[in-house]
Amino acid sequence: MKKERTLILIKPDGMKRGLSGEVIMMFENAKLKLVGAKVVKVDEKLARKHYAMHEGKPFYEGLISFIQGKKHGENRILALVYEGENAVKRAREIVGATDPEKAEPWTIRGKYGRRTTDGEIENVVHASGTSEEAKQEIALWFKEGEIWVE
Repeated sequence: MKKERTLILIKPDGMKRGLSGEVIMMFENAKLKLVGAKVVKVDEKLARKHYAMHEGKPFYEGLISFIQGKKHGENRILALVYEGENAVKRAREIVGATDPEKAEPWTIRGKYGRRTTDGEIENVVHASGTSEEAKQEIALWFKEGEIWVE
């Protein structure tokens, strides 16, 4: 098993609903080590860089608006970096499927995610999908020196 880092973002819907403690507890219970944390106001430039891989897709502009908190009136997210053996895979298991209706009930999205009456998905968190993606995302959200090193 390899030790790696992964990025978790508690998105505006999770922040507005006061779920940050619940989310952190689930990662702590999984024995992943928290090595970076900060509250971030997401501007358009950061949002577009984060979701660059989805540019041109029909849902892209909605993602940009959502991560900036325009739907929830809550323009802050909690950016977290966790470290551990197979951290990316383990974090994805804890987070669950993107669609809360398809997520296992014990996962973050299964417990706290929801589909709104207008059909939008509120899934509380973002989690890096691969080790390479995690490295890129961590570098985007955190400056050198902001992550704890032993």
